[in-house]
This record gives sequence, C-alpha cells and structure tokens, in this order.
Amino acid sequence: MYAGTFGATTQGVDGLIIKVEVDSASGMPAFDIVGLPNASVRESKERVRTAIKNSGLKLRPEKITINLAPAEIKKESAGLDLPIAVGLLAAQGRIDSKKCEEFVFVAELSLEGKLCDVNGVLPMTVTARDNGFKKIIVAKGNVNEALLVDGVEVYAPENLHELTEFLQSEIELRPEKNQPADDEENFIELIDDFADVQGQFMAKRALEIAAAGGHNVLMVGVPGSGKTMLAKRMSSILPAMTREEALEVTKIYSVAGKLGRNGGLITKRPFQNPNHDASAAAIIGGGSNPKPGQVTLAHHGVLFLDELPEFKKIVLEALREPLEERQITISRVNGTLTFPSSMILICAMNPCPCGWHGDKDHNCQCTGPEIKRYTRKLSGPLLDRIDIQIRVPRVKYEELSSKRKAEPSSKIRERVSTARKIQTERLEKYHLFCNAQMNHAMLQNLCTMTPDAEQLLKDVFENKKLSARSYDRIIKVGRTIADLDGGAEKIDAKHIGEAIKLRNDLDFELQP
Repeated sequence: MYAGTFGATTQGVDGLIIKVEVDSASGMPAFDIVGLPNASVRESKERVRTAIKNSGLKLRPEKITINLAPAEIKKESAGLDLPIAVGLLAAQGRIDSKKCEEFVFVAELSLEGKLCDVNGVLPMTVTARDNGFKKIIVAKGNVNEALLVDGVEVYAPENLHELTEFLQSEIELRPEKNQPADDEENFIELIDDFADVQGQFMAKRALEIAAAGGHNVLMVGVPGSGKTMLAKRMSSILPAMTREEALEVTKIYSVAGKLGRNGGLITKRPFQNPNHDASAAAIIGGGSNPKPGQVTLAHHGVLFLDELPEFKKIVLEALREPLEERQITISRVNGTLTFPSSMILICAMNPCPCGWHGDKDHNCQCTGPEIKRYTRKLSGPLLDRIDIQIRVPRVKYEELSSKRKAEPSSKIRERVSTARKIQTERLEKYHLFCNAQMNHAMLQNLCTMTPDAEQLLKDVFENKKLSARSYDRIIKVGRTIADLDGGAEKIDAKHIGEAIKLRNDLDFELQP
C-alpha cells in the first residue's frame, strides 16, 4: 500500500519541503530509503523501526521502500524521522493517510518514540506556510521557534503514540501557545557601555559614524590603547532590529543550532568575535553540506576581527566577497548555496609585531622588513573595502584618571537611530536601510554634493591616486556624516573632509 507525508529540511538558511513517499508491499522483508539521504537519514530506519515498536505499534514484515522527493537534492536532517514513521504507519493502514497530508512533520525520534528537537525549524515553518500548509507538528522544544511564523498552527505531541492517537481522532490536541522562559534564563544582561571608555574621542566618533551608516572600520594602535574595548561596545550603539531583521537573524541561528533552549526571537544584534586561528570554513561557511560561518552569524550585526594580521591570508582574502556583495556564495558538487552577510566589519591590529611603531614614548624594536612581513597579509583590495581607517593612540593619564563620566551608549544610539531613520526613508524604494549598501548608481542619484565638497574630493582623489571604490566609499561616509548632522540635504565640504580624514588617518603605510 502507498502513502505520502510531508517533512522538511534546510537548504542554506531556507527551508525545503520534502515529500516522503512510502510503499509497503508483500515480498521479502526489507527497508530501503532512496532520494539522496545522508548518513543521519539512512540511519533513521533503525530509529523509526525501534520507535514504532516501543510505542506499542506493530509493523507487518513487508518490503518497505521510502522515497524522499525531490530526489536530486541531498537530504541531511534527522527531522525526517517523524514523516517517515507516520508515512510508514499510514502505508500499513495504521492511520488515515488523508489526514496526514494536512500536516508537515518535523522531529527526530528517540528509540522510545519521543519527539526530539531539530535545528532549522523556523525556516522550515516559513517554507511550509509559503507552500500552503497551515499545520505543523514539531517537538516541544521547537514550539516557540515555530510560533514565530504567523498563519501556522503548531502541534507538539510528546511521543509517537500520542501523535498516532491524534491522527486517528482518538484524542484531541490543541494548537500550542508560547511557552514561558525558564527561570534560569530570566537574568539581567550586563551590556558594555561607551561611558566606560575614557578619552579616544576620535575613535568613538568613527564608530558612531560606522554604526549610523553600516560602514567597516579598521583601528590601528599600540597595545592597551582600547581597540578591543571600543569594538566590543559597538553593539550598544546600533539601532534596534526591525522584526524583519530579527526573523532573518533567528533563521540563521536556527539553522546553525545556536538558538537558546526556548527558541524565541533574537532581538539583540549579533556580535561575533572569532579567534585568529579560525579556518576559512569557520569564518566564511562551508562543509560538504554548507553551514553558516561567522560572516553569516554576524548578519545585521558586527563581526570583530582582533589582531587582524594574525588571521590566515586565505581567510582575509575570502572576506572580499561578503564585504562587497553582502552575501557569500558557496559552491559544492551537490549545488550552490548563498548565505546573507550584511554585517559591519570591525578590525583591530597593532602597527607592527612589537606593537610600538609610531608611538612617541616607546622605541619600536622591529626592522622595516619585519613590519612589511607583518602587514603583507592585508592586501590593497581588502583595505579598499574598509571605509574608515583610523589610528588609536595611547590614552593619556589625565583621561584615564578623570572622574568625569564619558557619554553613555544610550545617547549615541539616539543619534545613530535618527540617522538610520533618515537613510531608511531615503532608500526605502531600493529595499535598503543604510548608506553602506548603496551602489554607484544610487550615489549619483541620492548623494548630491556642494561645489566645495566636489572640488575637495577631486583634489584628494587626484593627489592620493585613489581607486573608484575609495571614491564611492568616501561619498558614502560623507553622506552618513551629513545624516548625523541633522540630515543635511547636500553633502558639504566639512562632511567630505571628515570622511577623507577618517579614511586616511593612519600616519604610516600599511602596504609594503
């Protein structure tokens, strides 16, 4: 007898509906799964068979064939256990196959028949809704995640036996509602604040501009100058995420298996700080069935790379695509996947191996060739994609010992949010939300400069022999400075002048 059910898996950061076709017929007993299953899906036949037995149900010893459609896509989710088990019971006449087709089933099965959590339930639920399904069955731990999607009823039976009784109309299950958070997760989170940073006024101003316009930043300074401290406070001045942005981030973390136990909506902008020995696959994403890397986990947030020259050169060069395109494409034999990576890159580094090059109060012990080897990993094309490049000097004693509190993050965030609102309204028809996302054509239409500003930029462009990309990025930063300056209609010379200063603040050459 034939029966069909529907499950789901993930493809990149999106869901994919899988039709599970089951045929159970007389013949030599066998259990075969076809349709490009990976190891975890192939092993499901043992989990399914044992779970059905331990749920008090019996299977006839028949020739069982299960097809996972579409057959040309590799399946990699233990969440297909449940639709396979339900389809098998329907094919052997244990439950009504017609009623099964109303649901999408997503859960792993334990050997005792309990429904277990899986990763990626949020994008699966979104895809189920978009494909016309109005009901989904998941494990208890995935309920809050699935409930983030409007228009879908979520059911969460404890085990396979309870689900079978529900599908046979022997018991009633009510649609789930949001589950309260655990007491141990109800704590006050301490947020790093710019009020803790004494001095470094130019660096703070640079990060405020970066937060307002979504610009990338490179900070070069001696050890202990506060580069890491500044970078870790970047998230505290970014504007609150919209619901659309929060859903995108939550989908990514759902696929990566990094949601909390309660699976609620992520409302805080991500901050990723990978170690410098991380591989290219860890930073960019990858694997035989590609998973999100750090650049994707930082989507709509901040990616902080401390000690930048210590990262492998192949990793740094791989950053070019996500910085330029705000997405990363990973190609494998089984297909090509695209992951979003619209993030702000914050980099920090010492000026030389010993760290004291350019400091007036310390003698640098490094030779010229040593400094060149240290900075050679930072190619011109990579630096060209970093809008703001500043030097962070050593903090003076008077600034450190001052009892006067610095400006708190809350006040800076108000200015940033106001500037972002101006940009969102300007870029609404392009479906963009910050100046850094504009392309060259948009700059010509939306970034009008005064004659003085144009002349200043022309002089600097010709004297410094800047690239076309540098030209565009100076204008973008200038537009952001104008937005912070009350949303000035035209970019003035003072705005362009500050943008040029922020891009050329380093008083030594990074490139050999």
